[in-house]
Amino acid sequence: MSLNIKPLADRVLVEPTEAETKTASGIIIPDNAKEKPQRGTVVAIGNGTKDEPLTVKVGDTVLYGKYGGTDLKLEGKDYLMMRESDILAII
Repeated sequence: MSLNIKPLADRVLVEPTEAETKTASGIIIPDNAKEKPQRGTVVAIGNGTKDEPLTVKVGDTVLYGKYGGTDLKLEGKDYLMMRESDILAII
């Protein structure tokens, strides 16, 4: 996948995973009741700051806060632009 976007400094572009459509017991969740996903895949990273290089890499699966990042729509897909400090963990 080739996006024409390069995050600046310590920013990271994340593609969120799809929200669950069924519960573990098989109940279908309607669109208005789905929770915002908190997991995604890193698709682009900045260069980091001069004091701190980035620890995430393109392709990493990460966990982030429910309301972290800025929503973007690029080439018909949804993405989140966030600072690396908004990322909670690498899975």
